[in-house]
Amino acid sequence: MTQTLSTLAPLRHETFRTIWFASLASNFGGLIQAVGAAWMMTMISSSEDMVALVQTSTALPIMLFSLVSGALADSFDRRRVMLTAQFLMLGVSVLLTACAWLGWITPWLLLLFTFLIGCGTALNNPSWQASVGDMVPRSDLPDAVTLNSMGFNMTRSVGPAVGGIIVAFAGAAAAFAVNALSYFALIYALLRWRPEFPVSTLPRENLGAAISAGLRYVAMSPNLGKVLFRGFIFGLTASAILALLPIVALDLVGGGPLTFGLMLGSFGVGAIGGAILNARLRETLSSETIVRYAFTGFALSAAIAALSPSPWLTCAGLMIAGACWVLALSLFNTIVQLSTPRWVVGRALSLYQTVTFGGIAAGSWLWGTAADGYGVSNALLASAVAMLCGIIIGLRFAMPAFASLNLDPLNRFIEPALSLDIKPRSGPIVIQVDYEVADTDVPEFLLLMTERRRIRIRDGAGNWALMRDLENPGCWTETYHTATWVEYIRHNQRRTQADAENADRLLALHRGTGRPHVHRMIERQTIPPSDDVFHKTPVDLHH
Repeated sequence: MTQTLSTLAPLRHETFRTIWFASLASNFGGLIQAVGAAWMMTMISSSEDMVALVQTSTALPIMLFSLVSGALADSFDRRRVMLTAQFLMLGVSVLLTACAWLGWITPWLLLLFTFLIGCGTALNNPSWQASVGDMVPRSDLPDAVTLNSMGFNMTRSVGPAVGGIIVAFAGAAAAFAVNALSYFALIYALLRWRPEFPVSTLPRENLGAAISAGLRYVAMSPNLGKVLFRGFIFGLTASAILALLPIVALDLVGGGPLTFGLMLGSFGVGAIGGAILNARLRETLSSETIVRYAFTGFALSAAIAALSPSPWLTCAGLMIAGACWVLALSLFNTIVQLSTPRWVVGRALSLYQTVTFGGIAAGSWLWGTAADGYGVSNALLASAVAMLCGIIIGLRFAMPAFASLNLDPLNRFIEPALSLDIKPRSGPIVIQVDYEVADTDVPEFLLLMTERRRIRIRDGAGNWALMRDLENPGCWTETYHTATWVEYIRHNQRRTQADAENADRLLALHRGTGRPHVHRMIERQTIPPSDDVFHKTPVDLHH
């Protein structure tokens, strides 16, 4: 009971509670739409590959566009980004409903509509997930992420079954119409939300620079790299079950749309159970152990789905898969958020989504192709073996410990008064920091500078180097570049409380009077313009 109350703690915050309940309605409609699309494809196409491509068409845009969406989430008002995404999906859903009602749907047109809805999801998700940290305090963030998964899977436990009933008695067009109506609750909640964000004195990064900064941050954060890699492997292997489930319901157990909905509902019920157990498991097990259990559970579920002739046994296996789905994906998501400061969290989450849904999209196509060529049962058994290989990969790329760093801004940097009048875009800027270090402290100093290099580059510095004075070996100089003066300011404002330990230990090793001296310089080209030297005529050179 205590663990359940802990999971529900984020609902104490009004904004999160309002948008969370509105999201339930939207997710409910989305799942009904998914059932309608998947089942319609089985009716208008006899190819197992085309059926699996329904899931691919939804996941592919998340892989393709999430990074851009993450940059937008960190650079613009996240509320407006989410509203844009909701209106986009509403418009596409209305068109899909109309085309289905008029009987105009073909397999490729259906994939186009699901792809466009996936584009809206790709635009919405990074802003929504990054906004969770704006709605609840950091201490409630893990439970808020789990609660989001629980909410989605609560609707998953009911939505597909309802979708199956709607499709069975009213047709896929009715399911699409229900989805179109479901967007209004979330649109209304977002219109009422008035978030307060810190006012930045710096100009907004352009889209290319923002994407580069996000890629650089993740590349220089080893723990994030492990999470992204394992997320890709999980998506690649676990996608087999959901991608092939319509065919399992139709061919392996001889069911119809209602059976398919019940199977998805069983997956959702298991996911709710996984969400409830999540907090207890985080306290008693390491993150790597949880992920290994998730891979193992999915492998077992895939084997049951491949070999079971009974829909009830298949549903029992899918409950295991649902629990493992939530345990793994909510753990990945939480570690990304707790390992990332607010200035780049949208981009980090978008990268996580890119690789995870990229794995889902690739896996859906892979297992669909395998089912087309070798049969559904063999494809599911092959995916089960691949999931077990995901456990072995963990021996080399183990998940980082489930810990929360203080990633609030350090706020120690004070912009210096300059004697030279420069513009914010003036540059390149060269920074040199002078240290005096005793010989006995050099090994520790070099170790700390290795970490300092990672922090500098992660936060936007380039051409980092450490130099030692040949005539005075106790003098060391750290140097790095930024493209402009405003990028230098931005670089220093990105420092977090977690980075303070490195700076404080370096300061303690400095033996000079006062603090290490900082030289801030701007590069100037000393070579004359080309038309003054290189374009002179031979006569000019002769004189």
